[in-house]
Amino acid sequence: MDGRQWSSTIAAAQAGDRRALDELVEGWLPLVYNIVGRALNGHADVDDVVQETMLRAVDNLGSLRDPDSFRSWLVAIAMRQIRDRARRRTTDTLRDETADGAADFAELTVLRLQLEGQRREVAEAVRWLDDEDRQLLSLWWLEVAGELTRRELAAAVGISRQHAAVRVQRMKERLEASRGIVRALDGACPDLRELTARWDGDPDSVWRKRLARHIRGCAYCASPGEAVVVPAERLLVGIALVPLPVGFTLSLAFGGKTAAAATAAASVGWSGKMLGALTKPAVALSAGATIVAGGAYVVTQTPEDPPPAVAAPTARAQSPAAPTASPPRSPSASPSPSPSATPSPSPSATRPKTDAYGTVVDAVDTAPDPNARPAALPHRTESGITSTGGAHATMNHRGDSVTLTGKGYVLVRWQISPQYRSGSLVMPTWTALKGKLFHVASGGGRRMDDSVSTTDTTATGMGSSTTGYTVLPAGTQQMWQNEYFYVDGSVTLTVNERGADYGLNVFPTTWDKVEEDVTAGPPEGAIRYGLVRDTGKDDTPVPQYVTRTIPTDPATVAQASRV
Repeated sequence: MDGRQWSSTIAAAQAGDRRALDELVEGWLPLVYNIVGRALNGHADVDDVVQETMLRAVDNLGSLRDPDSFRSWLVAIAMRQIRDRARRRTTDTLRDETADGAADFAELTVLRLQLEGQRREVAEAVRWLDDEDRQLLSLWWLEVAGELTRRELAAAVGISRQHAAVRVQRMKERLEASRGIVRALDGACPDLRELTARWDGDPDSVWRKRLARHIRGCAYCASPGEAVVVPAERLLVGIALVPLPVGFTLSLAFGGKTAAAATAAASVGWSGKMLGALTKPAVALSAGATIVAGGAYVVTQTPEDPPPAVAAPTARAQSPAAPTASPPRSPSASPSPSPSATPSPSPSATRPKTDAYGTVVDAVDTAPDPNARPAALPHRTESGITSTGGAHATMNHRGDSVTLTGKGYVLVRWQISPQYRSGSLVMPTWTALKGKLFHVASGGGRRMDDSVSTTDTTATGMGSSTTGYTVLPAGTQQMWQNEYFYVDGSVTLTVNERGADYGLNVFPTTWDKVEEDVTAGPPEGAIRYGLVRDTGKDDTPVPQYVTRTIPTDPATVAQASRV
């Protein structure tokens, strides 16, 4: 993005052209959002800092003498706002005030740009950098992607080009060390698992140094896993800007005053003309954005609904009753990157039944006795399910999705592949729910943590001591080979594979097939009978990886569970 190409637009905006200002703000907002978002790693303050930056740019546009220098001028404003924000808040305050569900910018980068392999690794390594390094990287990333020049980077940081070269080199060294940590955490080193058992899951400089020290002395972790580790700058060349999130709203309210009040107080000149133009009743439209009367700039996208309340436990017991105590937590090599939701209070008895839709199984159960037959499976009305993936959808890659519509039963069959990549698993998500969705039963003859070998006692469906294990996010219910759902409406299932390798097969099915699966037990050669969760009432919740109706994106919707 070259500021010189915008010279005429900038000049028109300085002259009071409302449409030109609209185009200018909309055109340069993504660059500012990427700088601030990556510098703050998606902290809840990103929106505020972006708004402060754009407000100052709009308010001071008349003072810009050379339109060709607009880009470096705008980037310098953004960096000043980032530094001002850092001075206002201590590190402890930032940690405490991080809003639940705030988007992790590293994960947004991976998801929205569909990064794979070592490009994904670079994006995820950003989490391990200190604030100062992350601020510099937010500019260097755009430099190697062709969005900024080294001169503009140095000017934005306020140092010489020679000093900038030294700073960038040191930052790159820490970034490469962080890439090694990301690779190691996706692996299955037993010593690393033991070391990270004391880790709270928050990347920081102390743990970066500790893990880097382990990796340097560990033959297993030091292996890159690929023939060649490509330098970060080569991986980032040509990468596009991360798109603005759905629901992002930018309000240019001129220091909290209405545009009319600001106009009355403004002196004659550019500021007065521009603020006056913004109070006119006409509405200027451009691609995806609008400047409306009253001086508000709004990205015209619908914000997501707040997450629904968590349902009370309703998983049905086996007959005889299955244990309900939570199983021991599996050791995790890496925490789930999805943000965790604040535990929700139990719903009141007067809350509408529809609160159950889009909520979670809020009780983690242990595997029932293999010979315990399941409870009766209620027979819900079936008119048939249509699937965008056809009669047999196979999803193996991050971002793969299938939309199910109608009234009937659906089978989701798990394929865990630790032999390809073990480590922490990022659960799939159900989103865009319209209607009702129930988790009715689990089957397939086994849970995924059941033993699957008579010769290797360590081998389960989740891995082995040889391949390493696939580890679920803390508090997540262990899935079975087959998981059954009932849909009455429409819903989309999306694979969010990031760490551990897995796939999903999705089949529209029938009540008869579900009943046949869950009642096929050890006498028929399966490891165990299935488990029925459906109560036959509308209080049956959906599982933990089922989420809200309108998410920002499928991979960043928080798991909602009190477990």
